[in-house]
Amino acid sequence: MKNDMHDLSLLLDSRTRLVIVETWDEPRVLEAIGMLAIRRAQTWYTWNHVEGLRRLGFGSDVEQAEDTADPDKALERIRTDNQPALYVMCDLHPFIDSPRVVRQLKMLAMNPAEPAPTLILVSHALTLPPELRRLASSLSLSMPSAEQLATIVREEAARWSEQNQGKRVRTDNQTLEQVVGNLRGTTHAEARQLARKLIHDDGAITREDLPVLNRAKFGLLGMQGVLSFEYETARFSEVGGLSSLKAWLNDRQAAFSEAGSADVPKGLLLVGVQGAGKSLAAKSVAGVWGLPLLRLDFACLYDKYIGETEKNLREALNLADSMEPCVLWIDEIEKGLAPDSGESGVSRRLLGTLLTWMAERKTRVFLVATANDVSQLPPELIRKGRIDEMFFVDLPDESVRADIFAIHLARRELEVNRFDLPALAAASAGFSGAEIEQAIVAAVYAAAARQEPIGTAELIDRLAQTSPLSVVMAEQIDALRAWAQGRAVMAG
Repeated sequence: MKNDMHDLSLLLDSRTRLVIVETWDEPRVLEAIGMLAIRRAQTWYTWNHVEGLRRLGFGSDVEQAEDTADPDKALERIRTDNQPALYVMCDLHPFIDSPRVVRQLKMLAMNPAEPAPTLILVSHALTLPPELRRLASSLSLSMPSAEQLATIVREEAARWSEQNQGKRVRTDNQTLEQVVGNLRGTTHAEARQLARKLIHDDGAITREDLPVLNRAKFGLLGMQGVLSFEYETARFSEVGGLSSLKAWLNDRQAAFSEAGSADVPKGLLLVGVQGAGKSLAAKSVAGVWGLPLLRLDFACLYDKYIGETEKNLREALNLADSMEPCVLWIDEIEKGLAPDSGESGVSRRLLGTLLTWMAERKTRVFLVATANDVSQLPPELIRKGRIDEMFFVDLPDESVRADIFAIHLARRELEVNRFDLPALAAASAGFSGAEIEQAIVAAVYAAAARQEPIGTAELIDRLAQTSPLSVVMAEQIDALRAWAQGRAVMAG
């Protein structure tokens, strides 16, 4: 708060008459302004559309006869004040389209008189008309630091302890550090609210609380539409094979988790055969690193109005930055960036927006993009510096297929040791992980209909009835493998 007060004080000393503060934390802004007004011995007033103008601190009060709840009359009162008072108007944005309001703001901002009042507009979002933009200064509140967030968590833990006969909140240093990291991007009030929810439920902060925290943070930041929060994230134990990818991610986990690291991993691109586990691998990154997983849906980006599609992407990327540290997953990225069939050039503008963000971002947002059709990938997307590595995910070999059978059988609470995994692996040559799972699902349905237990023979029969993608689209898959040789790192 000291830095916020210092920045605001500099603006006031520069005789700026119109200041814009965009924030969700209105109480904290008012607290900072109040402390500054007391320090400078200035009169200050607040305004909202319900209560009108109210004096706080020193100076004369506003006459009650005045209808200052009306923004036009309130601005008239402020503009004609010949004292160096501070006026804080909260939520003026619904009235900013009024010509009279705009003119009053312009006259106030251009007032050459000395002394004269200073007007501070506080809102969650406020877009000034073009004629006012050069007359106003913007002030951004600093977000709480890691130390301040840790203090907030400790204060809420102490409060819970006082309310529960001195019991201590159960946690460990590693989990506490991760909770503090995942609180970054929230305001002081939001961080306190989230910490209170974590602790007051069971008097503990555990790793199981991390998904709950991330989902609650996502909801607070109002991320809807093109970004979705993936609550269920996989772990590497649920992903068969991909040993090289797993080792690569394990080597970089510490560097990504460390705030302020000079070489933060940026992301990776997964290309390969459909159903081979690219999407599951993308989910597992967030699951193993204990981070929120956000999914960007390109289909929801497109808008019929010119410029709105790119705006939607910029807003989605800004929201992802607000959720740092996190994993941003773009599934089948080539479909959103494929060349336009017409002449609108929307996909090229989308690509430019995405590439700029990938190259210049300073936030800890780890990008995981998946693609099936590599011929549609623009070369600018896959150069080093924008992504760290490109992995090729091929169909699983025999040993990996055995692991996949074991994973999906165990997930359905079937006794794995009752099945001949080597025989199943041999019978599923050329199958992807998704195709193996569907064969198991079909066999389970059939066995349930007959009211008989499922066995190895039933699974082999289902496999024999299925034509895998490696047979149906053999030419395309062979071409994809040939392209990957020397261009991508094998994920297995």
